[in-house]
Amino acid sequence: MGRTYLVEESIGQYLTELSTKVKPYVTGLLIGQCSPQRDYVIRAVRTPPKEQQQQEESVGPPKLASLDEEWITTHASQVSRMLPGGLLVLGVFMIATPELAKDGQNALRKLIFSVEKSLCKRRLWKPTEEEVSDRAALQICSATKKVVCRTYDVQDPKSSAKPADWKYQSALTASWVALGCTVNVNIHIPLLATSPNHDLEKNTKNGLNRWSKQIEDSVFLINGQVKDEDTELLEGQKKFRGNTQPSTQFSDVKVLTQLGQAASARSTATVQVCSGSINLRGAVKCRAYIHGNKPKVKEAIQALKRDIINTLSDRCEILFEDLILNEGPQKKNFGREYHVLPQRLFVPVAGSSVMLSDYKFGDEAAGEIQERFVEMLDQPVQAEDMHIAEDIST
Repeated sequence: MGRTYLVEESIGQYLTELSTKVKPYVTGLLIGQCSPQRDYVIRAVRTPPKEQQQQEESVGPPKLASLDEEWITTHASQVSRMLPGGLLVLGVFMIATPELAKDGQNALRKLIFSVEKSLCKRRLWKPTEEEVSDRAALQICSATKKVVCRTYDVQDPKSSAKPADWKYQSALTASWVALGCTVNVNIHIPLLATSPNHDLEKNTKNGLNRWSKQIEDSVFLINGQVKDEDTELLEGQKKFRGNTQPSTQFSDVKVLTQLGQAASARSTATVQVCSGSINLRGAVKCRAYIHGNKPKVKEAIQALKRDIINTLSDRCEILFEDLILNEGPQKKNFGREYHVLPQRLFVPVAGSSVMLSDYKFGDEAAGEIQERFVEMLDQPVQAEDMHIAEDIST
């Protein structure tokens, strides 16, 4: 049996609208959540068009060979930064004219592996062995509207297509659970004197790598309790809910990080000559969403851990991109400097209980963020719907 994809009903309308505008083909990403039994697709987002692509479309016969893989994978990387814990890029879709249908599946297969490779490169965490590694390739014919969904196992480069069920459902996220926490960050990263040119970005990533292992080993209290990983997340809550429960249940989580190594572990100290250090300080707001179909505690905690790790590494990445844009990569004079990391904000998804996120620098206007949501997620956002979640971190 192949996998089953439960899909938010509004995605059907979105894909139908896109198929009426297709000039020979359009590609995009599927966003949602994997679970052991089934996968949930809560959004489909078309690839932003490129200006030169529009010019090419008017010249010569259509070809899938002109598919810009790099553009699509860059879009996937940008979108993945805007996803809270528990959500990921679940696959890719293509709506194409009948004459391109034959090559469509090969193009989708290639894209799935490229997107996954690009996303893996940036992650500071490793997937677990029992994790679902199937990703969806959805193909729609613009003329007949026929939908074909297949999956590929991204852990296996030789993986062949398996059929999958694509089922629409209304109010898909109505019973999802949201988990939130604030994590105080104070990370000290030494810069070795032997490190060439103070490679700040590389050193920061190494420091974040060590910190992410600390987060992985932390204890998580859900609504003030330590819960067994294999118990159901909502166990014991049902009897209090009655029929008046809100559509999204919110769980408050506290993260307890270990202060030192366990007494039994041997500690070996190393002395290294340093020429400086990086300090990351502040409080970060983290959020994760988990499906309402008897989720386990370990699924919820894993989703939140990943959000904690992602949100800090994504911000550092955004800051370095911004520094290179504004100051150029050649800057050598490193005195004491303060850089403000971008703040996190959350934005509701129309017709869903899930919120997506983004990052804003202090001098960024609301209009720039609104433009980014339209470009990256094909979603208009009202300025009053943008909730800035935290104070400034450095």
